[in-house]
Amino acid sequence: MSVLICQRITSSSSVLELPTFLQSVGIMRPDDANVAGNVHGGTILKMIEEAGAIISTRHCNSQNGERCVAALARVERTDFLSPMCIGEVAHVSAEITYTSKHSVEVQVNVMSENILTGTKKLTNKATLWYVPLSLKNVDKVLEVPPVVYSRQEQEEEGRKRYEAQKLERMETKWRNGDIVQPVLNPEPNTVSYSQSSLIHLVGPSDCTLHGFVHGGVTMKLMDEVAGIVAARHCKTNIVTASVDAINFHDKIRKGCVITISGRMTFTSNKSMEIEVLVDADPVVDNSQKRYRAASAFFTYVSLSQEGKSLPVPQLVPETEDEKKRFEEGKGRYVQMKAKRQGRAEPQP
Repeated sequence: MSVLICQRITSSSSVLELPTFLQSVGIMRPDDANVAGNVHGGTILKMIEEAGAIISTRHCNSQNGERCVAALARVERTDFLSPMCIGEVAHVSAEITYTSKHSVEVQVNVMSENILTGTKKLTNKATLWYVPLSLKNVDKVLEVPPVVYSRQEQEEEGRKRYEAQKLERMETKWRNGDIVQPVLNPEPNTVSYSQSSLIHLVGPSDCTLHGFVHGGVTMKLMDEVAGIVAARHCKTNIVTASVDAINFHDKIRKGCVITISGRMTFTSNKSMEIEVLVDADPVVDNSQKRYRAASAFFTYVSLSQEGKSLPVPQLVPETEDEKKRFEEGKGRYVQMKAKRQGRAEPQP
């Protein structure tokens, strides 16, 4: 899929002109979609991250000083509001909405357009956080130029979002320390039956100028593994419904071997939650051990050939750890369902 940058809007401030808005467009091709013609969630996540990386890197280099590249640190929960299909055009718009001393918040919207009818619909809304890394020293985080807010409330609201995501990112850094182990002859509908892993050697095409993996590449691989887990469990056409916050715990270097592992943690009547873990093994560097690079929860739904939602076979947790993860997943499901219902209620 080719992407064309077609618009750049800057701040009207006379003190500092900052690139704060960006749009890109691309047509969805057969290799972007599954066998049913639905565009992979990972493809959309990669487009979202590319737009976020461009606008945040531009912003962080808008002042004279040490050059840098913006690295993805976190993606907030992302809902897939409507499926996108082969032949449709994706319109991706990214906007910087907050900056702290060392991070940039970017909000991205994705619209799909049927070029035969002209119909457009919102498919995704996402919030991403980036940090600027020096081109001279990849372990050095640089300061971010401030943005000019039209209202003071925007800065205060942004600061609250920043503090909330910072706290959650620290809490999840070491929460997922275990690994997914294979089991011989697992029973259907168990965690072991559908769990899957993908091993990938990080090459130059996966990486930034720094020699580290693009966040969008990692997310695309994570979605691919989660999709395999979901398909193995229900044996139907499946699509990504949402992605819980993706936390990037550490950078992945070129030449590393990464293992992306997925396991089902919870099922409701019509959805599946899948935990995806990314571990990096620096095989050419004996001084560094295998480490957890990223983690997230993906939610999938099962669809019929007509695109209608189908019931999901219920997961059968066997071990105490699996039962614990099931209850934790149920808690996240109930909490998110309550939030959606709260937003849907009419305001008095």
